[in-house]
Amino acid sequence: MDTQAQAQAEPKPEEVPSNETEEERKKKIDDWLPITGSRNAKWWYAAFHNVTAMVGAGVLSLPYAMSHLGWGPGTVILVLSWVITLYTLWQMVEMHEMIPGKRLDRYHELGQAAFGEKLGLYIVVPQQLICEVGVDIVYMVTGGKSLQKIYNLACGDCKNIKLTYFIMIFASPHFILAHCPNFNSISVVSLAAAVMSLSYSTIAWGAAADKGRQPGVSYSSVASTPTGGVFNFLGALGEVAFAYAGHNVVLEIQATIPSSPERPSKVPMWRGVVVAYIVVALCYFPVALVGYYIFGNKVEDNIMLSLEKPVWLVIVANAFVVIHVIGSYQLFAMPVFDMMESTLVKKLNFKPSFKLRFITRTVYVALTMFIGITFPFFGALLSFFGGFAFAPTTYFLPCIIWLAIVKPKKFSLSWFINWICIILGVMLMILGPIGGLRNIIVHAKDFKFYN
Repeated sequence: MDTQAQAQAEPKPEEVPSNETEEERKKKIDDWLPITGSRNAKWWYAAFHNVTAMVGAGVLSLPYAMSHLGWGPGTVILVLSWVITLYTLWQMVEMHEMIPGKRLDRYHELGQAAFGEKLGLYIVVPQQLICEVGVDIVYMVTGGKSLQKIYNLACGDCKNIKLTYFIMIFASPHFILAHCPNFNSISVVSLAAAVMSLSYSTIAWGAAADKGRQPGVSYSSVASTPTGGVFNFLGALGEVAFAYAGHNVVLEIQATIPSSPERPSKVPMWRGVVVAYIVVALCYFPVALVGYYIFGNKVEDNIMLSLEKPVWLVIVANAFVVIHVIGSYQLFAMPVFDMMESTLVKKLNFKPSFKLRFITRTVYVALTMFIGITFPFFGALLSFFGGFAFAPTTYFLPCIIWLAIVKPKKFSLSWFINWICIILGVMLMILGPIGGLRNIIVHAKDFKFYN
C-alpha cells in the first residue's frame, strides 16, 4: 500500500508541466507568423517599405486639394502634416523596444503596453483594421481604374469594358502574391512599388511643368457659396491628412529588423524612415505645388487627367500606378494576415499550416475584390469613415501612448509638443469626415452598383 501510494503521489515525467515546452511552442508560432517570421531585414528594407506604405496614388490628387485650400493654408498644412507625422513616426520607432527585454512588434501591442491588455486591443485594432482593409479595398478600385485608363487610351476605338472586369484583372496577381509568408518575402515587390511611386510622381509634376502655366489660370475658390467653400476646404484637409497614413504598418516593419543591446532595431529603422520621408517630400511637395501652379482651380481630382497629352506618357504613368498599388496592397495586407492567423492559431488552436494560410489569405483577397466591385465609390466612404481611424493612428495616438509610457515631465517641451499634436489631430479627426460626408451626399446620385 505504501509503495502504491508513493507511486501515485509522485508525478509521472510526462505530467510535469514544462515552461520550456510552452516557450518552444510560442517560438514555433512566432516563427510561422508573418510579422515575426523573419528578422533579418536591413535599413534599406525599412526605407522602401515605408515609401510604399506612405506614398499612395492619392498623391496625384494633392493639386486638387490645394485648389480648395489655397496657397497659404495648403502649403502650411502640407508642411505641418509632414513634420507632425515624422515626429509621431519617430515616437513609434523609439517605443518599439521601450519595455526592457520585449519587442512591441505590432501596433496593438504598443496600445496594450499603454492602456492594458483588453483596452489596448479595443482602442487600436478596430482603427488599424479600418485603415488597412479600407486602403486595400481602395487600391483594388484604384488599380482597376488605372488599368481601365490604360485600355481606353491605348485602344480608343475598342469595345468599352466595365470597371468590374478590370478590378478582377488587378486582383489576379494578389491571389498569388498574398501567399508570400512575411514582409521580407515581398521586399522585391515593395522595392518596385517604391520606385514606381517616385516615378509616376516625377512624371506628374515634370509633365505639368513642361506644359507650362495655363492661360487664364486662377487660384480663387471654385465654390459658388461660402458654405460650399468651407466644405470643400474640410474635404481637402482630409485628403492631405490621409496622404500621410503609413503609420499603421511601421512597428510591423521594424519587427523584421534584427536587434541586440549593442545595436537596437531603432537605429537602422530610423535611418530608413529618414530616407523614406525625404522621398515622400520629393513626391508630395512638387506634385502638389507645381500641379496647382500650372492648372490653378481648374485642375482635375487626378492631375493625370489634366495632362491629357502626351498619351504615351499618361499610359506609362498609369502603368506605374498599377505596379505601385500592387506592392502597397500586399504591404497593408500583411498585418491583417498576421491578425487573422494569430487569432486562428493562438485563440482557436488551429494548427499552423500552408492550408490554413492559403484559405484565409485567398478569402481576404476575394473579399476585398468583391467589396471593391460592389462599391467602386469606396474611396468617398473611406474619406468619411477613415477620418475616425487615419487621424488618430497617424497624428495623435502615438502622442497619447508616449505620454502614457514615457511620462514626460508636466509642462516640459516634450509634454507641450505632444499635447499640441493631440489637439491638432483631434480637430482633424472631427473636421475631416465632415467634408467626406458632404462629398458622399452630393455625389450619391451618381453612385452605381456593379457598374
